[in-house]
Amino acid sequence: MSRISVRGFAVASATAVTTVGAVVGVASGSTPAVDDNNFEATAADTTLLADIPAGQQAQVQTASLTQQADAQASAADAAAKKSVEEAARIQAAKDAKSKKQAAEAKLEKERKEKKERDAAERASRSSVRSASSFATQGSYTVAEVQAMARQMVPADQFQCFSNIVNHESTWNYRASNPSSGAYGLVQALPGSKMASAGADWQTNPATQIKWGLSYMDGRYGSPCGAWSFWQANHWY
Repeated sequence: MSRISVRGFAVASATAVTTVGAVVGVASGSTPAVDDNNFEATAADTTLLADIPAGQQAQVQTASLTQQADAQASAADAAAKKSVEEAARIQAAKDAKSKKQAAEAKLEKERKEKKERDAAERASRSSVRSASSFATQGSYTVAEVQAMARQMVPADQFQCFSNIVNHESTWNYRASNPSSGAYGLVQALPGSKMASAGADWQTNPATQIKWGLSYMDGRYGSPCGAWSFWQANHWY
């Protein structure tokens, strides 16, 4: 039986020598080269499996198998981790694509709805009557003034316009606030502002409605925008 120099323990058999323990090259199957001149000296320091007490031989072999199992487990863990990371990357890409498609669909829907609203508003505005289309009268009842407003204010904005007028003047086109100088259906302050809509602003509710609608659109975007502000502040 021959001896081979290793770092740790060497296992010799009739046909081969198997290294165990902390052997360099166990995993790769390589063995350190030994100079022929130093072979005998090295062999003298080598421990054979046969030289190890019988009670410790199983421990030596078990330690080697454990090291191999640990190495295999580590490799398996690394492969599993890589697989999980790749799956997560693919799923994240799919999620991002889905979110982008959903956002684009939502934006397209909002654009379409806005287009429809704008078209409806234009149609509504084109159907309203101008202040000058009403015959001038010496006086007007509340019902007549409201009928004018319904024909001048877009249908989807009328209720908001009506809410403001109800609170400001209760549909009295001659309503006057002596302390502030506010005047008319929408209580323009001062009332003379309504002259920009017509010289008859003091006596013609149609002129007052025209000015009030223009004011609400210009400052709040619409009568409903003005009504929202009024509800929060009790003035507009």
